Amino acid sequence: MSKELSKTFVDSHFHVFQAGLAQPGARYVPHYDAPLQAWQAQAQTLGVQRGVLVQPSFLGTDNSHLLRELTGNPDRLRGVVVLRPDTPVVELECLNALGVRGIRLNLAGVSHRLESWREVTAFWDALLALGWHLELHTDVGALPGVLAMLPLALPLVLDHMGKPDAICLRDPSVSAVLKREKQSTVYIKLSGPYRLGGRDACALAPLWQSELGKHRLLWGSDWPFTNHEHEARYPSLFEALRQWVGEDALQAVLVDNPTAVYWDERGPTSQAGS
Repeated sequence: MSKELSKTFVDSHFHVFQAGLAQPGARYVPHYDAPLQAWQAQAQTLGVQRGVLVQPSFLGTDNSHLLRELTGNPDRLRGVVVLRPDTPVVELECLNALGVRGIRLNLAGVSHRLESWREVTAFWDALLALGWHLELHTDVGALPGVLAMLPLALPLVLDHMGKPDAICLRDPSVSAVLKREKQSTVYIKLSGPYRLGGRDACALAPLWQSELGKHRLLWGSDWPFTNHEHEARYPSLFEALRQWVGEDALQAVLVDNPTAVYWDERGPTSQAGS
């Protein structure tokens, strides 16, 4: 990656897909195409030149579309995929070479019990060795129970502001994150304010910034805002970040932090304690 590109803004959460393609039984089947070029047309006008492709839930473990885009854009894109817990280590290494930097557990609307993930020690060890992280998306208020089932050493990225039930330090999700962050690496992704069940993102984002610091925050557009297409606009979400964290934090949230998590070959574990 060029020195100039390394200084550009990063959208740490967006999706690409094709109309009508979804895994069998998916609750959502897209009725429109979301190509990379459409994301670029909106992002680049705002100075966002780099991005992190996140596998959407309705495509399951078929990461082929995401991987094609990574292959064609090795400097500008990184990826977070959905995998089975029995994925061989050699496959993880191949994905790493393509630009994958984490796996996602999207538990929203499904069981949060994690039976198939609780005893996969070799898998978690392989993730740690690669410098990857685990990205979590839970239902509102469900985060504490999930965190209790995961190895403490795993670096975490929490989707959509962690989705606590209440915006206060006494909330179980907030307190669980703060407790875990004292012992391991946790990033909060400032994204999807329309996925908070009516909770105020303008209050939640500053809470996380106050308690974790600006160096634990990422920003994602969540483009193309699946199931919320009529509620969100890319420029408005980008501008909202300025309101949430203030001008002084933008360099950390849009450049420094995502570069460390997704482009630094050491991975987010190198950031522990910062």
